[in-house]
Amino acid sequence: MSNIQFIGTSPNDLITELKNSLIPELTAQLSAQFQPIQPTEYLTRSEVCKLLKIDVSTLHRWRKDGTIPSFGMGNRVYFKRSEIDQLINKNKLS
Repeated sequence: MSNIQFIGTSPNDLITELKNSLIPELTAQLSAQFQPIQPTEYLTRSEVCKLLKIDVSTLHRWRKDGTIPSFGMGNRVYFKRSEIDQLINKNKLS
């Protein structure tokens, strides 16, 4: 970033200099800081069973044992895709 001297600088020159040097730098810094957040993907019981290639009874047992985290709303049970992926990666064999 270059130094700006205010002595002998007209307001139009100052505005032009700010537009050319300061604003692009701030824009680059802000765009690096504010990346869009991926929305949480929730899976149903049947989707998790398909993903893990397991039976619903196995999924039920894993939920009751605390092996796999789940979320409930009314009669519905949901699983976070990110937590399922973490569980698979945590139990990597080699």
